[in-house]
Amino acid sequence: MAFENAAFAATLAAAAGDDPALMTELRRAFRESLAQQIDLLRRARCDGNWLIAAQRIKGLAASFHADELIQLAQATIDTAPGDPVALRGLDAFLADFDNALAE
Repeated sequence: MAFENAAFAATLAAAAGDDPALMTELRRAFRESLAQQIDLLRRARCDGNWLIAAQRIKGLAASFHADELIQLAQATIDTAPGDPVALRGLDAFLADFDNALAE
């Protein structure tokens, strides 16, 4: 699955305008924040920490209109801490995002 999200691209374009450096910085900030929250999920040992990290991912996704990530985050919120299916879904999204950046 390749990362393709027209709403995400439109949100970045609206924020960055014609500034490619700002566009790159916004993508990098999104990626770093997502990776950090996935790491926090992976290390969560209680319901509260799992829920907070999942909600932060959902908020990040909503801010950038990343619809697929919103759905993954909601599924993560609805699961038990440490759910491997939720983590794999988020990892796959991040890998697809990284691949899209490399293109």
